[in-house]
Amino acid sequence: MTELYPIRIFSMLPARLLGCAALTAIFALPATLLAAEPVAETEALAAEAAAEAAMEQSGSGQTLEDFFIAAMEYSPRIQVAEARRSIGSARKRAATGQLLPQVSASANVSENRQEVAMEPVTRGQGERYGLQLRQVLFDWQAFARRRSASMEEEQFEAEYFAELSALLTEVAEMYFEVLQAEDALRSIDSELEATQTQLQQIERMHGLQMVQITDLYDAQARLAAVEAERLNLSTEVTLARESLRSVSGLGVGDLYTLGDEAQLPQIDGSVGEWVARAREDNHMILAREYAVKAAERRVSERRGAYMPRVSIIAQQQQSNTGFDNQLLDKRIDTSYVALDVTIPLFAGGSSRAAVSEARSQQTIAQNELRQLHLDVSERTRLAYLRLQSTEQQIAAAEKLLEARRVASRARQRGFELGTVTSVDVLDAVRDEFVAERDLQAIRYEHIKMGLYLRRDSGTLTAHDLVDISVSLEAPAESQ
Repeated sequence: MTELYPIRIFSMLPARLLGCAALTAIFALPATLLAAEPVAETEALAAEAAAEAAMEQSGSGQTLEDFFIAAMEYSPRIQVAEARRSIGSARKRAATGQLLPQVSASANVSENRQEVAMEPVTRGQGERYGLQLRQVLFDWQAFARRRSASMEEEQFEAEYFAELSALLTEVAEMYFEVLQAEDALRSIDSELEATQTQLQQIERMHGLQMVQITDLYDAQARLAAVEAERLNLSTEVTLARESLRSVSGLGVGDLYTLGDEAQLPQIDGSVGEWVARAREDNHMILAREYAVKAAERRVSERRGAYMPRVSIIAQQQQSNTGFDNQLLDKRIDTSYVALDVTIPLFAGGSSRAAVSEARSQQTIAQNELRQLHLDVSERTRLAYLRLQSTEQQIAAAEKLLEARRVASRARQRGFELGTVTSVDVLDAVRDEFVAERDLQAIRYEHIKMGLYLRRDSGTLTAHDLVDISVSLEAPAESQ
């Protein structure tokens, strides 16, 4: 799974671990908890301020790679997923440790007073030192617990890569939303300029009594409408840039743009093939499959409460006291090797209840996996069908844009010759630029659908992202 993303990106992931000082609050008195609330709030505000300061010092990004790397360092979701992955590894090591030899040492020093009838009172200091080694030979619960921990480790690993894939897709989506908003703003600027030019022409002709006053009013109203639309699109640019900044923690500079001649990614294969890939390779499905296996191991672990436990014990002991701390005349060294067998007989019904709970958890995990299969299959089909649709829509939108441009030029010429009205010309200008923005939106939709399809199918690789990034053009001032 680690081959899905560039090593250079992973090498920049921060290895931050949350401090555990807050654990002391668990054992504090309620009054202490109440007194600590302002301190915790202050610490949270300080951490937020530090994050904002670091974000401001990080500069601005231009390329997709800039925002990918920044988002992986900045995103709390990735940090949480990384911490969960560490938890999975720690649980497996802890479960494995229970099956390894357990060595313990003990020491006991006592002040003894012994009084026997018709005899003087005896006093003395008793000492007992011991060293014990215990090795599990058979403990079904411990064996099943380790297998369950192994499945949980794999589950958290798959969830981490699912979160990483989702984050990269989200960053790419927001990046292209900024590009789309900026392209739309440039288009409306061109439309505004064309409308202003047309209004100036109508004003001159009205001054010469060549057009009616209603034509002038129509042109002025159209200009006001375009200006209002430009304000809306300008706001969309600001919001899109802010969304990209908020997900990556990186300021948005002059972005690389999608040129008119850029090659859009192509998708091969049928919808059935893509759905099959998604059911096999989707990271969340893999995580749920491991969760089901872990739940099965937990059922086995709970059933292990009915089975005997066998351990071998080797112990070395030194003591100068005997039974009931009776002082001995000399120190005695005792060594023995024993086989410890524990057979459960009755636990008050707790074992049966634990097995029932584990079975219910297993049922939940199985149905969550089944639901996820349905959801991923549906999303994959929709993404594939929409991707196919956008391929056809792009070709149609390109033809429509070309036709609108020809029609706009023809209407302009007809207006100069007096065969069409100014309203016809303004409508043609509007239709031309609307068609241009529609084409831009469809092209960006095509790219995003391709990302969704690869994300849901679990086939999103670094090469896909690099291919998209390479197809972008540097901003004019950077060329």
